[in-house]
Amino acid sequence: MSDSTPLGDFLRARREAVTPRDVGLPGHGRRRVRGLRREEVAMLAGVSADYYVRLEQGRESSPSLQVLDAIAAALRLDGDAHDHLRRLARAPRERRSAPAGPDQVSPQLFELIDGWPDTPAFILGPALDVLAHNALAAALHSGFERFDNLARMVFLDPAGRTFYRDWEQAADSSVAELRAAYGHDPGSPRIAEVVDLLRAGSPEFAERWARHEVMRKTRQAKRLAHPDVGELDIRLQAFRVNDAPHQQLVVYQAAPAGAAAVAFAELRARAARQDEARSSAR
Repeated sequence: MSDSTPLGDFLRARREAVTPRDVGLPGHGRRRVRGLRREEVAMLAGVSADYYVRLEQGRESSPSLQVLDAIAAALRLDGDAHDHLRRLARAPRERRSAPAGPDQVSPQLFELIDGWPDTPAFILGPALDVLAHNALAAALHSGFERFDNLARMVFLDPAGRTFYRDWEQAADSSVAELRAAYGHDPGSPRIAEVVDLLRAGSPEFAERWARHEVMRKTRQAKRLAHPDVGELDIRLQAFRVNDAPHQQLVVYQAAPAGAAAVAFAELRARAARQDEARSSAR
């Protein structure tokens, strides 16, 4: 993690990602900085240059919502990034607190996803740890060394490169989701542990993490490839868990009677045969 403040790191990275042309400023001549200058952001946001510099340097701790909204507009932030900026600017006590120790999944949620034999479903923690899953989700991810953390699986498991047919999109998405979780709890030891592991093991992760791009998991098309049943085109739906807002319920949906639904049925049958073989061997 950076020695600077989370807010300052975010502002600096997003400022460097915006060109003068993006915001209608002249871009000719030699520029010594990537993206916009601090003075240009300040001008676009209608604040003093000194005030904006203090924000980036962590010397201004209580910007108003109006100032944050103006800076978000100046930096062309989308909805998720705008929300992330607001969270980073809050005092630590005002952010949603993450639970101490391991995440616990309620028994009712276990029962719910286990009751969906035709649909892969799993529960994610803030650091994209897989906290619980049903049998079909395990079968779908059986080509990985471990079904344990989605970001690790994308960047450090060799199977990730073939399982995710749109690997670049999966990589961007997983990093942006980690960034969103980090905005809720910049002091989370588990998020820091996952980020440090991935930065050390994957230059591609490190480069993406430095961009400070933010996106929550909601609805996405997924193009996957399983080693046994081939290519699958599915839809992803993600839901917040009301009694554990730091958790997400992720569901993969296949079109009825489509190729992915047939593949899910084959995976379910294979998993059942394997369970029977294990039971017979005991």
